[in-house]
Amino acid sequence: MRYTTVNVSGQHAPALEHAGHLYDLRPFIDAEPTQLLKRGHALWDDLHRAWTAIDKEGRAPLGADVQLAPPVPAPGKIVCIGLNYRKHAVESGMAIPEEPIVFSKYGNTIAAPNEPVRIGGLEKVDYEAELAFVMGEKAANVREGDALSTVLGYTNANDVSERALQMRSGQWLIGKTLDGFLPMGPSLVSAQEVGDPSNLRVRGWLNDELRQDSNTSDLIFSVQEIIAYVSRFMTLEPGDVVCTGTPEGVVLGMDPQTWVRPGDTYTVEIGDLGRLTTPFTD
Repeated sequence: MRYTTVNVSGQHAPALEHAGHLYDLRPFIDAEPTQLLKRGHALWDDLHRAWTAIDKEGRAPLGADVQLAPPVPAPGKIVCIGLNYRKHAVESGMAIPEEPIVFSKYGNTIAAPNEPVRIGGLEKVDYEAELAFVMGEKAANVREGDALSTVLGYTNANDVSERALQMRSGQWLIGKTLDGFLPMGPSLVSAQEVGDPSNLRVRGWLNDELRQDSNTSDLIFSVQEIIAYVSRFMTLEPGDVVCTGTPEGVVLGMDPQTWVRPGDTYTVEIGDLGRLTTPFTD
């Protein structure tokens, strides 16, 4: 089961993705997207009931010209993990972390699939293909063995970074939180459909060139380890987003370094989560 949101008259509306088509959920679910996500695991029950009604009534899908919005348009928290792939830590010239490196992004960074991200005037813009997951229940001091059961679903993310700003001080925040610097989507895929998140192929293309090609098996800290660690220090809530880190192949680790420029696009594809494409503009 796959959930997303679409833009309808300038507002986010919940939608269900089935067999490559999008269906409007508003006639069947009386809640806006953020409220739905806060229901946690009950979201999938809502979607199953809605699909039964859609199928029974023979409802037509939304038109091909419908504009996707981010599957999580307003998360309460955005928690990110840095240097979480072994080969990426090596290419960055940094030590393998002994515990998760945690930083945050804010709601202003959320961008939809195909939404242009403005980078005019920036020096060192980089892409980062990442597996992101969304929490489905409140989690505090969760054991690793129970952690995956707290996940609502998974989606593609691009942790866009401005390296000159990121490395300006000991804090990465400024270089990570520019407007539009966390494209997500195209949809949220249920944890049940994804299954094991520790064996998903992660790929990213700058324009038509394959730049990142790895697997979540190279994660230093798995999804369950991340949840157990983070939930020791803060309570994770339904609808919170956690980004798990990026594999090797980013511009930062290249010689020469050819940074992302206006006119470029970056496409992320993780497992069977669909494709997330981001165009960069002035």
